[in-house]
Amino acid sequence: MENGDEMNPFELRHQVRSGAFRQPTAGYCGDYAQANLVILPAQHASDFLLFCQRNPRACPLLAVGEPGQWQIDRLGADLDLRSDTPGYNIYRHGELAEQVHNLYEVWRDDLVAFAIGCSFSFEHMLMAAGIPLRHIEQRRNVAMYRTNIANAAAGPFAGQMVVSMRPMKAADAIRAVQITSRFPAVHGAPVHLGDPALIGIADISRPDYGDPVEIMPDEIPVFWACGVTPQEAIRHARLPLVITHQPGYMLVTDILNASLAAF
Repeated sequence: MENGDEMNPFELRHQVRSGAFRQPTAGYCGDYAQANLVILPAQHASDFLLFCQRNPRACPLLAVGEPGQWQIDRLGADLDLRSDTPGYNIYRHGELAEQVHNLYEVWRDDLVAFAIGCSFSFEHMLMAAGIPLRHIEQRRNVAMYRTNIANAAAGPFAGQMVVSMRPMKAADAIRAVQITSRFPAVHGAPVHLGDPALIGIADISRPDYGDPVEIMPDEIPVFWACGVTPQEAIRHARLPLVITHQPGYMLVTDILNASLAAF
C-alpha cells in the first residue's frame, strides 16, 4: 500500500473501489480537496441545499449532482460516488442502520449527491507551514465532537454543529488561523480555541466521532466546523433514507486545494 502523497486521487479512488484501501483518508493526496458526502432523495434536496447555504462554515458546498447522477465531473475523472469512498453510513429514519463499502445495492435514480468541503484539505498546508498534526503522526482519525452551537434550520434539517479538533501550541494556532482563513470552501478559520466546555464539550478525551488524541500541557485545542455536521442534521430530520460518508473516510477529489483559496 502506498502512503500519503505517493498516490494521486485517481489512484487512491481505484484502491478504494477495489477494496484495497479501507481507512481514514487524512494525510493522503495532500494537494487535493477531500469531500464529505450527503446523498438523499430529490424531494428533500432543496431543503438540504438551503441548510448548506445557511450553515456555510460547516457545510461549504463543492458540488451538487443531478438526480441519479453518481459521477460529477467537477469532482474528478472516472469518479464513482457509489464506490470511491472508503466507507458509507446509511441512515434510516434518523438512525444509523448500516455501514457499507459501496452503494450499488441501495442506489436509486432519485438520489441527489452533495459534496461538502473537508478540513483534511487544509491539513497539508498546515504541515507545510511546519505545524504538526498529531492524529496524522499517529495514523489516527481526527477527533470530532458534538457542540452546543445551533445550526440554522432549513425544512427538517437542524441540530447542532460538529467540530474537529487539533491540539496546537499557541503560536501554531495563530498561524493556523491565518492559513485556514483563506479557504472558506474547506471550513475556513476555526470556530473556537481553548476551553471546550464553552462550546458544550464535556470531556475532550471522549470524541463523538474519530479517535482521541493527547493534548500536551503547552497546547490548546483548536476547533474547526466539521462536515460531519450534516449527519447530526440528518439524525434530527429523521428521513426514511439518507446516505453519508463514514466520518474521516472521505471522497478524495481531483480539485486542487490551491484553486479554492479566497484572496
